[in-house]
Amino acid sequence: MSSDSRTPLPLNPLGATGLLVTPLTLGGGPLGSMPQLFGNDVSEDEAIATVGAALDAGIRTIDTSNGYSEGESERRLGRALAAYGALPEHTLVVTKVDPLGGDYSGERVRRSLAESSERLGIAPLPVVHLHDPEFHDFDAMTAPGGAVDQLVTARERGEIGHIGLAGGDTRVTSRYWELGVFELLLVHNRWTLADRSAGALLARAQADGAGLINAAVLGGGALTDPVRVPGKYGYGPAPQATLDAIAEMRRVCRRHGTTLDIAAVRFSTRDPRFATTVVGMSSPARVASNVAAATADLPEELFAELDALLPPEELWLDRR
Repeated sequence: MSSDSRTPLPLNPLGATGLLVTPLTLGGGPLGSMPQLFGNDVSEDEAIATVGAALDAGIRTIDTSNGYSEGESERRLGRALAAYGALPEHTLVVTKVDPLGGDYSGERVRRSLAESSERLGIAPLPVVHLHDPEFHDFDAMTAPGGAVDQLVTARERGEIGHIGLAGGDTRVTSRYWELGVFELLLVHNRWTLADRSAGALLARAQADGAGLINAAVLGGGALTDPVRVPGKYGYGPAPQATLDAIAEMRRVCRRHGTTLDIAAVRFSTRDPRFATTVVGMSSPARVASNVAAATADLPEELFAELDALLPPEELWLDRR
């Protein structure tokens, strides 16, 4: 771990890539405005201001994806970076390849990379993830000339620096990891205060020397105070027992003088396995609060109490 004198956040090694990341990453999903997922509209001016505020606050790592808001997240991020001017040292933009209209062919991956590079104004792209491949046919995705093959080829050609795997359902994501071609692993909604579905996959990837990234640590808005998405966890309906456990966690956090969303972010950033934690941000005000959460001084007793309230395995996303 090293530091940058211009940021209160440390810099962590991103696996064996040679890149450094801050423990908190600006999640770019909300930047393109996805109110159906995040609960509010975000204007272009607000998105650009959010990126600037993140860089000013010491965040050096930004996550986006080709498919977020049909490319609007990348477009706005590209404009924000250009407007900011000279970027701080170690600023790193991570994106993901995405299908279009159900097409996740090798040709689609090539187009996705070209689109992302143009929107962001970055070439070569330093880090690119294969995004949510679990919704597509594994044999087609891993065939010669297919999506995975084209991502590896782009790395070999120097069009991208490093490739990662960003997935949800760990039962399927594990099959992709076993291909042995990915350097980084991003899990979302599956290593949080309410769900530990990713445990076995994280252990395997860590043993392989991968850089580990945790995302959606607020469970899609379920682990907030007040709750932003009643009745849900991980973008879908949640069992009542999970909702009851989360409600009790919310009360425990208040008793300790904090809030559930602060504890949820700190739960991830305090885990030494994760190089960085991705948190979606849609306004400059949320930047400051998330930096504070990522570095909050919370007692061990709090996390012990929250762990005791963890819903049983059969209620986790990948056990239901």
